Amino acid sequence: MSAPRDPGTPGLAPTASGMSPTPPPDAPPSTPATAPPTSTAPWRRLDPRTLLVHCGWMGAPLASLALTALATGGRITTGAWITLAAIAASFAVVTTLGLIRWARTEFRVTADTLEVRSGLLNRRLRSVPLRRIRTVDLTASPLHRLLGVTVLRAGTAGSGDGGSELSLEALTVAEADRLRAELLARAEAGDAADDPVVARISWRWLRYAPLTFWVVGGVFVVAGSVYRALDGMGIEPWKLGFVQRAFAEFGASALWLTVPAALLVVLALGSVGAIALYVENWWNYSLEWTDACSLRVRRGLFTTRSVTIEGTRLRGVLLREPLLLRAGGGALVRAVAGGLGNREENRKRSGLLPPAPRTEALRVASGALRAAFPEAEPLTGHPRAALRRRRTRGLLFVVVPGAAVLAGLGVAFTPVLLHCAWIYAVVTTPVVWWLARDAYRSLGHGIRGAYLLARSGTFSRDTLALQRSAIAAWTFSTSPFTRRSGLVTLTAAVAAGEDGYRVRDLAAEAAPGFAAAVTPGLLDEFLVHRQG
Repeated sequence: MSAPRDPGTPGLAPTASGMSPTPPPDAPPSTPATAPPTSTAPWRRLDPRTLLVHCGWMGAPLASLALTALATGGRITTGAWITLAAIAASFAVVTTLGLIRWARTEFRVTADTLEVRSGLLNRRLRSVPLRRIRTVDLTASPLHRLLGVTVLRAGTAGSGDGGSELSLEALTVAEADRLRAELLARAEAGDAADDPVVARISWRWLRYAPLTFWVVGGVFVVAGSVYRALDGMGIEPWKLGFVQRAFAEFGASALWLTVPAALLVVLALGSVGAIALYVENWWNYSLEWTDACSLRVRRGLFTTRSVTIEGTRLRGVLLREPLLLRAGGGALVRAVAGGLGNREENRKRSGLLPPAPRTEALRVASGALRAAFPEAEPLTGHPRAALRRRRTRGLLFVVVPGAAVLAGLGVAFTPVLLHCAWIYAVVTTPVVWWLARDAYRSLGHGIRGAYLLARSGTFSRDTLALQRSAIAAWTFSTSPFTRRSGLVTLTAAVAAGEDGYRVRDLAAEAAPGFAAAVTPGLLDEFLVHRQG
C-alpha cells in the first residue's frame, strides 16, 4: 500500500522519515529562478547627491552678489555682507534639514506595492498598489544632469490633483531607469506594433517655432524678468545713460520709420527666443510604443523629460491649431490621459508632438490612437445663432469698449483721440467680424465609431477625439443670452486630461439626443420619450 502524498510539498515524491525529498522521475530538471519581490524586500535610499540638488537655490543670490560687486568695482556694502551672512546661515539650515531628510527617506518595491517612508518625528509611510500606477515621469534639470541624477514621479489612477503622486528626488539615471521598468512591469504584456516608433524630431519643423505666442509674448516676459533682476540689485534701468539716449533718439526720429523698425526688432528677438525654446524643449524628441500597452515620450536638451503613458489610460487625443500656426499649415498634438497630474503638470506632460506640419500631426494622432484620426468626414455644423452670438460678443467686448475709452479721453484731453476712436472702430469691426465667422466655421461635432469628435475655437482651433466609454457624466450649461438664442453647451466629464471637454453652442433641442447617442444609457432616466 503506497504512502499518502504529503499535501505540503506538491509535485514531490513521497518521503520517508530521515530522507530528503526527491523529485518524481518525470519531473523536468530544476532551473534557477529569480524570486519575485516580497514584503521583505530591502529598503533603498535616495542618492546622496540629493543634498547638492537642494542647495541649487543659492545660485541666484550668489550671482546677484557677484554682479553687485562687479558693478561697484569690488566694493561690498554692509547690506551685501548681511545678505551673505543670511545665505550662509540658510545654507547651514538647509543642508542640515536635507541631510536629515535624506537619512530618513527610504523606498522599496514589493510584490504588489511601491512604498515610501519619510519623516523625523512624525514618520510617514505611503503605499501605492503597483496596479494603479499609470505613468512614470523622469525629469532632469540642468543641475540634475550635471550631478548625474534624475527625479522619478509615479502617477497613479486618480492622481489628477497630485495627491496620489509619488516623487523620488533624486536617483541615479541607471537606477531610475531600472525602477521605472520595475514599476511598469505589472502592465499587461503584449507584442509591440511592427513599427513601435510613432515619430522622431525633424529639424525642418523649426520653421513652425516662431508661429506661436512666444514670438511676441516671450520678449516681454524676458524683458520683465531682466527688469525685476536689475531692480533687485538696486539698479534702475530707466536711469541708465544708454537707455535714456535710446528713448530720446527714438522720440526725435520719424515715428513712421522707428515704430515699424522697433516691431521688426521685437519679432526678430521673439523668433530667436522661440526657436531656442523649441530646441530646448524638444531636443532628441521621440514618441514610441515601448510595448503593446505603454506609450513613451522623450524630449529635452538641458531639462530632459521622459513620460510613459499606459495605453489603457489614454482616452483620446487633442489636435491643437493656434491661429498663427494654422495659417502656416501646422498643428500640435496632446494626449488626453489619466494619471498625468494636476492641470499644470498635465500641460507639461501631455505633449505628444511639437508644432509640426498638420499632416504629421494627423499621422501622430492616428499612431497614438492606433486607429485613423476620425476627421476625414465633415462634422455636424451648429445653428446660425452661434455666429450671431460670436459677432455680438466681439462687438461688445472689443469694439465698443476700446472706442468708448478713446472717445472719453478725447473729450477730456485732445480732439485727436476722437479721431482715433472712430478709426479704431472702423478697423476693428471687420476684424472682429472675420474672427467671429472663422470661429463659427470651426464649430462642429459628431460620432465616429468609438469616439466623440468635437471642434471649436479660432485663436486656438482644437479638435478633440475622445473615447465615448471614458465619459462619466454630462453637464448642460446655458446663460440668459444662450437660452434666448436656443443654444446650450455640453461638457463631457472624464477622469483624464482637463477633466472636462466642451461641445459649444449646440441647438438646445438637439443637445440631449446627441449626448444620449454618445453615451447610450447614461441619460435615459432624464429623457422623456414620445409615445407612439
